[in-house]
Amino acid sequence: MQAFLKGPASISTKPVAAKEKSAAGSSGEGKRTKPIPWVEKYRPKNVDEVAFQDEVVAVLKKSLEGADLPNLLFYGPPGTGKTSTILAAARELFGPDLFRQRVLELNASDERGIQVIREKVKAFAQLTASGSRSDGKMCPPFKIVILDEADSMTSAAQAALRRTMEKESKTTRFCLICNYISRIIEPLTSRCSKFRFKPLSDSIQQQRLLDVSEKEYVKISNEAVSYLVKVSEGDLRKAITFLQSATRLMGGKEITEKIITEIAGVIPKETIDELLLGCQSGSFEKLETLAKNLINEGFAVAQLINQLHDTVVESEDYSDKQKSAIVEKLAEVDKCLADGADEFLQLMSLCALVMQQLTQNT
Repeated sequence: MQAFLKGPASISTKPVAAKEKSAAGSSGEGKRTKPIPWVEKYRPKNVDEVAFQDEVVAVLKKSLEGADLPNLLFYGPPGTGKTSTILAAARELFGPDLFRQRVLELNASDERGIQVIREKVKAFAQLTASGSRSDGKMCPPFKIVILDEADSMTSAAQAALRRTMEKESKTTRFCLICNYISRIIEPLTSRCSKFRFKPLSDSIQQQRLLDVSEKEYVKISNEAVSYLVKVSEGDLRKAITFLQSATRLMGGKEITEKIITEIAGVIPKETIDELLLGCQSGSFEKLETLAKNLINEGFAVAQLINQLHDTVVESEDYSDKQKSAIVEKLAEVDKCLADGADEFLQLMSLCALVMQQLTQNT
C-alpha cells in the first residue's frame, strides 16, 4: 500500500516542478513588461535629448568631450528638466556600470540636515575615483553629488556644505538643484556656475507631447494639445502626466479639450463668467448660491484665483482702479488659503469685494 502511495507521488513531482518553473517564467516576463509612468519612460536618456536649455547643454557637452566640470547650480520652475539634465549627463560621463558608484543623489524626501552633510556627503566626497570605465571609454576622475530641492535644506546644512565643496574639489563635483535661488545662501551660489532653466516654449512642448502621443498610439486633437500646453504653464512633466491620465480615462477614444479641462481641474470659462455676472447683479443671495455651487462641484478656490486674475487683467470692461483693487484682494485671499483658511469664506470675501467694485459706479 505504501509503495502504491509513493509511486504516483514520485511520478507527479516532475510535472509540478515544471509547472512551477513555467509559472516563475511567466511572472518574470510580467515583471519585464511592467508599466511605468510616461514621465519616467520619456525622461531624456542623454544630453542631446534635453529640450530648450541650450546654454546648459553646451556646457555639459564640453565636459563630456573632456573638459572639466564646474560645481553647478540649476534653478528654475518645476518640470523644465533640471534633474533629468544632470542625470543624463552623469550617465553619459560614467556609463551604466559606474553610475551607481560615482553619483550620490539626495532629494528633499531624504534627511539632509547638518549631520547628513557632515557624515554621508563628506564620506562619499572623500572616496577617490579612477579614470577608466569597463567599456574602455575615458571617464573623468571625479564623482558627482546631486542635491535636489536644495532650497529646502536648512541654512546650517548649507553652511556645512561650503567647506566640503572647497576641500573635496579635486575628487567631487556638486550639483545643487532648486526652484528658488534666493533660498540658497550666498557663499554656495558664488562657488557654483549658475544656470536658469526657462519654462518650455509652447512649440517645444507641443512637439514633445505629439511625439509621446505617436509612440503610445494616443488619439488627440490639435486643439486639445494646444490647450494641454496652456494648462501646464511650461511644466512638461505636468503636461505628460495629464496626457497619460486622459488616455487612461478615454480608453482609446480621441482626447478632446473638454477631457483635458476635467483632468486638469480647470474651471470652465462659463462658470467664471457666471460668477462675475453674479457679482455685477448686486444680489448677495445669488452670489452666495453661486459660491456654494462652485465649492460643491469640487473646484479649488486657488485655481479660481489664478484664472480670475487672468480674466480681470485681460478684460477691457473694468477700469484700472477696479482692476487694482480686485487684484490686491486676490493676493490677500491667496495668502490666506496658503495659511489654511476656509475656502468658502475666502471666496465670499473675494466675491463681496468684486461686487462692491463692479456695482459702486452703476
